[in-house]
Amino acid sequence: MNASAAAIIPAAGSGSRMKLDHPKQFHMLAGSPLLIHTVRAFLLNPNIGRCIVVVPADWLETTRTLFAQYGLDQKTLAITAGGRRRQDSVQAGLKLLDDSTDIVLVHDGARPLVSQDLIDRCYQAAREHGAAIAAVPVKDTLKKAGTDQYVAATIDRHRLWQAQTPQAVQRILLEKAYRESDGEDVTDESSLLEQAGIPVFLVEGSETNLKITRPEDLLLAEKIMQNAHTPRVRIGHGFDAHRFAPDRPLVLGGVNIPHCLGLAGHSDADVVTHALCDALLGALGARDIGHHFPDSDSRYSGIYSILLLEKVMAYVEEKEFSLGNADITIICQAPRLARHIPAMQEILAKACRTDVESVNIKATTTEKMGYTGREEGISCHAVVLLENRHYN
Repeated sequence: MNASAAAIIPAAGSGSRMKLDHPKQFHMLAGSPLLIHTVRAFLLNPNIGRCIVVVPADWLETTRTLFAQYGLDQKTLAITAGGRRRQDSVQAGLKLLDDSTDIVLVHDGARPLVSQDLIDRCYQAAREHGAAIAAVPVKDTLKKAGTDQYVAATIDRHRLWQAQTPQAVQRILLEKAYRESDGEDVTDESSLLEQAGIPVFLVEGSETNLKITRPEDLLLAEKIMQNAHTPRVRIGHGFDAHRFAPDRPLVLGGVNIPHCLGLAGHSDADVVTHALCDALLGALGARDIGHHFPDSDSRYSGIYSILLLEKVMAYVEEKEFSLGNADITIICQAPRLARHIPAMQEILAKACRTDVESVNIKATTTEKMGYTGREEGISCHAVVLLENRHYN
């Protein structure tokens, strides 16, 4: 990750043309808030080491909660309140950058379909030219209207471009443009740079990199996403069994269960969490929990298995997947587990960065048949569905 590049995402507008009862950047698009799609694109880009999101002051706490809910990397994210104008919001974001940042990419919070390729090309162009913006050549004939709404003139579209974002610039140039600004309202960073006499290079953008401004734009964006991305899912199954042992706590799904016996194992022997870890690893084709956390390694002696699950989930996210849902079946004759299941769901869902409803847990007996029926131990099956994070 290149820590010298940062993204500032101004998302402090109200989006009045959308006629919503909330800012448009928080409106749902293909299963996630619009702003989540936008921010995620920059967090996934290896050139970006820092991401500053600028939102309305009264939406700060909601935004923090939202980012945590969607598992966005809090270490590289910062959230701040915006100003009345776009340039005020971008300047608020600039103030949060440390001295190591030398390239700044500004991107509209309401442009959720930006591609990794476009982010890369704008970043490289800023390195080479000082400042660059994404833009598309004007294709339609342009007409200038008179005051009576009749055509007054036809504008030559040759060499005309329609500005988009990202708009990338070396930080020292952007700060210079702010210092020399006369305070006049501008609609983008390029206008500010032009006022300061700073050349801006044009990087060809994409027609699909649209800005959501009207209700029909949401429908178009969803259609583009459906056509551009085939949902990609992976299914995994995990199984684990542990024998009962005296003088051991019984830990299942991260919960200490009152019982006269615990389970034997190198770690805390949490058979539920182990089965879930195996299911997640299996969905990725990444072998099993024993391969990643061998019982020959003293670091894992007696370890709380939820810590292992968190490591597995970090690996899942590194592979650009997230947990869609998990279905877990615990098999034991004793103890009775029904009253402990809600606590297990909460702990496992938190570790998996998902909601409680996405982690289903069932407990059953074998009617005293087999080793679980004879109360020799506990076994567990887990099935998971992983979803490609690029789909949303």
